[in-house]
Amino acid sequence: MAPLPMPSTEPDGSAVLRVLSYNIRSMRDDTAALARVITACAPDLVLLQEAPRFFRWRKKLARLASASGLVILSGGGTAAGPALLCSLRATVERTEDVLLPITPGEHRRGLATAVVRIGGARLGVVSCHLSLRPEERYEQGGMLLDRLAALGTEHVVAGGDLNERPDGPTFRRLADSLQDCWATAPWGAEHTFPPADPYQRIDAVFAGKGVEVLGCGVPLGHPGVTGTDLRAATDHLPVLAALRVPAVN
Repeated sequence: MAPLPMPSTEPDGSAVLRVLSYNIRSMRDDTAALARVITACAPDLVLLQEAPRFFRWRKKLARLASASGLVILSGGGTAAGPALLCSLRATVERTEDVLLPITPGEHRRGLATAVVRIGGARLGVVSCHLSLRPEERYEQGGMLLDRLAALGTEHVVAGGDLNERPDGPTFRRLADSLQDCWATAPWGAEHTFPPADPYQRIDAVFAGKGVEVLGCGVPLGHPGVTGTDLRAATDHLPVLAALRVPAVN
């Protein structure tokens, strides 16, 4: 497996960056293994789902960020689970945690959002964890697209646990408007769940049409990422994407 490009800033200001999307199951598993996986992927942006959101959630998320060489960007308990971490390459323009309408009897869902600058590029970012209910999930997919548009950036990236395979209506709705990064430039492995014997792709990274996808997939075989750590870290496999984002004019 060819390695993904390392993060860099090109002479014209375009940013080559790595984006990692990861459902971490409230850090209830092996947090040292989780931090090792994240660190080995060398991400500029980490889109988390099921980040800690109850007792002392901020301290738990801060510990994970510190152990991974990153800082907290947004989300966590205030976004009902989705969160964003970033490297020091990112200059933060603004952040917002968004709570989605709740269906009685269902879990509260939300979006962690941010606008960042990396190199000469400006990027809108959203992490999501969509509903288990098909009808609610489809509505949330539309809200995700609306939120990306409302960020007001030419280039966007979104990722998360969709709770749906690529042939589902919500996944297709997102892929019709954005690039499904795995389908655009497959790299690594495809399936994300469950980690011991993955057979379905329900986690994904999407990029706006103007972003060049250099590679995307589960980082099996990536230097420093072991199967033992992936199975111990949480109940999903991560999705790692390398993107080239043009500089703003």
